[in-house]
Amino acid sequence: MKLALIYPLAALTEIAGCFAFWAWLKLDRSPLWLAPGILSLALFAWLLTLVPTDAAGRAFAAYGGVYICASLVWMAAVEKTFPDRWDLIGGAVCLAGAAVILFGSRP
Repeated sequence: MKLALIYPLAALTEIAGCFAFWAWLKLDRSPLWLAPGILSLALFAWLLTLVPTDAAGRAFAAYGGVYICASLVWMAAVEKTFPDRWDLIGGAVCLAGAAVILFGSRP
């Protein structure tokens, strides 16, 4: 699976899974929200194993930048709270850092 697909799918599944718990605990939704939340988080973990690197920590660290940007998109699309310029600048910095971690030359 291509990296450009793995990280966005991982972000979607992690955010959706975490949001299911958030909805249950903070928004007073039914505990039935937990079943798809748990499934989504399991899918997230599996997706990260598909990242083509020999170090799990590197895959997780680079994913962090993608997760931050995806969270800002989620905030705008689902929660209808639009990122301000500081959110966008921070997201761009994190994404640049993720690229350095993942694509930096190594011996």
